Amino acid sequence: MSWFSDFLASSIGRKVVMSLTGLFLILFLMVHLAGNLQLLPFLAHDPAGELGRSFNLYSRFMTSNPLIKTVSYLLYASILVHAFQGWVLWSRNRKARGSQGYAIKVNKVAGANAFAATKMGWLGTIIFIFIVIHMYQFWLQMKLGKAPMAVYNGKEAEDLYYVVAEAYKNLGYVIFYVVSMAIIAFHLDHGFQSAFQTLGINHKKYSPLIKWVGRAYAVLVPLGFAIIPIYMYFFM
Repeated sequence: MSWFSDFLASSIGRKVVMSLTGLFLILFLMVHLAGNLQLLPFLAHDPAGELGRSFNLYSRFMTSNPLIKTVSYLLYASILVHAFQGWVLWSRNRKARGSQGYAIKVNKVAGANAFAATKMGWLGTIIFIFIVIHMYQFWLQMKLGKAPMAVYNGKEAEDLYYVVAEAYKNLGYVIFYVVSMAIIAFHLDHGFQSAFQTLGINHKKYSPLIKWVGRAYAVLVPLGFAIIPIYMYFFM
C-alpha cells in the first residue's frame, strides 16, 4: 500500500482528496440550506403559535437518525481533511513560488474567479474560522445541553430555533455571517470548477455547463443562507 500512501502525499493526490471532500461538502451545503430554510416562517409548516416547530422537528430527526449521525462523522472528517490538505497545498505553493504566493496564471481566469483562485488559502482560512464559530454557537450548545426544550405531540425536542433566533438578534453576528457567506461564494465559485478539472471531468462540450452550474450554485446557495439571518433580524 506504499504506492497509495505515496499518492496521497503527492500534490496530485492531495488535490484529488481536496476535490472529493470539496464536492461532498458542496452537496452537504445544499441539504443544510434546505433544512435551514425552515427557519423562515413563510417556508415552514408551523401551526399558529408554534413558531420553530418544523425546524426543531427537522433538527431532532437529523440528530437522532443513526444513518444521518454516521454521515455527520464523515462530514466532520471531510471538513478537517479538506482544510488540512488545502493548507498543505497552499503552504507548498507559497514556498515554491516565493512572493507570488498561491498565484496561478490568472490571465486564464476572469473576475471573481481570478480573485478566488489567487486567494484560496486566505479564503479557506476565514471559512474554517467561521465554521468553528458557527459550530460553537449552535452545535456545541446542543451537545452541552444548553438549548431549551420544546414539546411536540408529547415528545421533547431541543428548541434550536430559539438558540438560532437569539443569535440572529445580534447585528454584529448577522454581519459576520453575511460577510462569511460572501467569502464562501468566492470559494465555491473557484472550487466547484477546480474540483471537476482535477478529477479529469473536463471537456469542451461539458465544461461550459459545469462552469455555469458552479457559478449559479456559488451565488444562490450562500445567498439563501445569508437571507435567513437578515430576515430574522429585521422582521422577527
